[in-house]
Amino acid sequence: MITQPAVRGADADLVRASWTEPEAFAELFDRYSAMLYRYVSRRLGPEPAEDLVGETFLVAFSRRKSYDLAYPDARPWLFGILTKLVSRHHRTEAARYRALLRAPVDSEVESPADRVAAGVTAQAVRAELAGALAALPARDRDVLLLIAWGDLTYEEAARALGIPVGTVRSRLNRGRRKVRAALGDANPMEEE
Repeated sequence: MITQPAVRGADADLVRASWTEPEAFAELFDRYSAMLYRYVSRRLGPEPAEDLVGETFLVAFSRRKSYDLAYPDARPWLFGILTKLVSRHHRTEAARYRALLRAPVDSEVESPADRVAAGVTAQAVRAELAGALAALPARDRDVLLLIAWGDLTYEEAARALGIPVGTVRSRLNRGRRKVRAALGDANPMEEE
């Protein structure tokens, strides 16, 4: 009779279970690999994203016994590992933003009218946004993108980066101010 391990709820339970059942760690991969891939793909492009996500889980697996089980959600831990790996690819990321300045807009909007409206808005701010992101110091860009694209809370971003929540807030504020200034103090998401 083949017994399957029970599906565990909290990520910390999966990490703990993986200490004796390494295959339990695969559930974390199933839960978060797509989310991490989307995040890093937006930052560096799809080419290095798959490798970096794989490397993130290899690092996480090798460090699983040092995971703080008091935190039931492993997303900040995984995003922290991924962000450190991305920092090694900083030149690639900056080059990607410069390439966005020259690339056509690709939109995933349903209706033709929405596609035109989204394309016009995106095209109007794309160059400035890409330039503003490229110009940000890496530490400010990391915080801004973990919150904007990674959907992490301030507390989760702080855990991911190993910095105090107050530092996250100040870096996020500074990054948003610089991006807003580069966009002419306009928010493209607000309708006139």
